[in-house]
Amino acid sequence: MVVLVQANVLTVGLDGRNKGLQELPIKVIKMRSGVEAARSLKNEKIDSVISNWDLEDMPDGRFLRCFRAVKPDVPIIVFVRDGDMEQEIAARSLGVSAVLSQSTNNELFCRTVANVLGLRNLKSIKAICLAESQERSHPKVKPGK
Repeated sequence: MVVLVQANVLTVGLDGRNKGLQELPIKVIKMRSGVEAARSLKNEKIDSVISNWDLEDMPDGRFLRCFRAVKPDVPIIVFVRDGDMEQEIAARSLGVSAVLSQSTNNELFCRTVANVLGLRNLKSIKAICLAESQERSHPKVKPGK
């Protein structure tokens, strides 16, 4: 089975959250810091950014503000602290595509990414592989044979 990459997604400061994205037909470019992510923009074509609002080296959404100024049309998904209305309002005023809280589960996270990237109608890679392996191990038998 061949699955074509449909988007290049830059993730910044997400650490363990990237695992949930493995089921989507995207290339994930993982960066830990805002400075590192900013440098990568020179060499990578980016279709979307997923980032924490507060990064160690760029707090208060500084990376996302700079990114939005340079690439205003690229969709952004941002994680904010649970219950932090100030962060959420600041992120929404920046015009991000989606705001998620830190406690958002992986299923909702993946669904949000798929919606923002226009991948809503795609099955997950895992589901496609599972269906194909089941079909190979249990082929359909025609009646009377």
